[in-house]
Amino acid sequence: MRLFGRKDGEDGTGGHGTGGPGAGVPVFWAWWQEARPRVEAVVAAGDANGLAELLDPAVSALHPGLVWELAPGKEAAHALVVTAAGDAELRPLAHRWARAAPQGDLLWEFHPSRQADPRASERTFDMDGRTVELDKLTLGLRVPRDGSRVDVSAYHPIFGELDEDIRMEATLLALDWLLGEDDVARWVGEITPVTFEPIDAVAAAHLPAVVADLASDLAPGPGEEQWALLEGQTVSGAPLHASARHPLRPVDHPLLDRHIEITLPYRHRDEGGLPAVGSLTSLQSFEDRLTAGLLDRRETALLAVRLSAEGLRIFHLYADRDGDAHTWAGELVKEWNEGKARVQVSDDPAWTAVAPFLT
Repeated sequence: MRLFGRKDGEDGTGGHGTGGPGAGVPVFWAWWQEARPRVEAVVAAGDANGLAELLDPAVSALHPGLVWELAPGKEAAHALVVTAAGDAELRPLAHRWARAAPQGDLLWEFHPSRQADPRASERTFDMDGRTVELDKLTLGLRVPRDGSRVDVSAYHPIFGELDEDIRMEATLLALDWLLGEDDVARWVGEITPVTFEPIDAVAAAHLPAVVADLASDLAPGPGEEQWALLEGQTVSGAPLHASARHPLRPVDHPLLDRHIEITLPYRHRDEGGLPAVGSLTSLQSFEDRLTAGLLDRRETALLAVRLSAEGLRIFHLYADRDGDAHTWAGELVKEWNEGKARVQVSDDPAWTAVAPFLT
C-alpha cells in the first residue's frame, strides 16, 4: 500500500512560524509517540482517509509545503516519508525531521525524501483520474557536454490526455521512484514531459544504470576534493577569478542552510584589481586558518566558493544553523589587517547566493 499526503498552500501554521525552521520537529515526534497506535490501526485496516486525517495536520504543522508518503520500507514494513518534494527551501526542514526521528524498528523507518523503489517499473499510480503504469513510461536521455547531469524527455501513452502541469507531476513522481528523490536532484538536469515518443527512447527502467555510470565517472576518490577554476568579469568589467567546489549541490549537504559570506579587502593588487605580491601571502595564511577551522567543523560547515575581484577576496561558506560556524567566522576575521573585513550571515537553504556556481 502506498499513500500520499497533499501539498497544500500556506495557511500560516507550522514550524516556519515564531520558533523558526525546525521548531515544530520535537512537537511532531511527541505527537507520533502518542498517535502511533492509531496510525498503525488505520494502516492495518487500509483506511487511506483515516491515515490522512491523522497525518495531514501533523505534517502541515511542520510546514504546509511538506508532503508525506507512506511506502514499503527497505528494512521495516513501512516507511514514512516527509519530503520537501523538490522544494530546496524546505529540504533542510525535512532532513531535520528525519534526524530527530526515533530509531527504526521492524515496523517503521523514516526518510526525508522519496527512496528509489527497485520494483518501480511494476508500480502504477493515479493522476488526474487516469492510471499511470510505469512499465509504459519511456525516456529520451541526453548527457550535455559538461557531462554532469542527464537531461530527460519522458513519454507515456496517456500524456496526450493530460495537461502540462499534470504531465510534469507524473514525470517527477516516476523519476523519484526510479532513482530516489535526492538522486533526481543530484543527477537529472532538464526534465521535459512529451506527447510523442522520442526516436531514441528507452524503457524507464534503464535510467538508474545510466545515472550510475555517470556518477562513477564523476565521483572523486576517497578523501579527494575537486575544484573548478573559473574566470569572468564583474558588472563593471573588471577581471574576476573564482574557484568553486565541484560538484557543488545543496542536495549533498541538506542541513547546511545558513550562508556565511566573508569579505576581505586586500592592500596589494594588480592593475585589474586581483591580489598581487604582498597580499597573496596574507590571503593564503588566512585561508589556511579557515581550512583548519572547517576541518574541525567538517559535518557542520563547508567552503563552497572563493573569488577575487576589485580588491576583494570573498569566501562563501554554508553551515548548519545549529552549529557555531557563524560565531567562529566572526572571530577569525578579527585577525585580518589589510582593511575592514566583513562577515554577513543569512538563511539560504536553496544556496541562491552561489547559484551561478551550482553544478
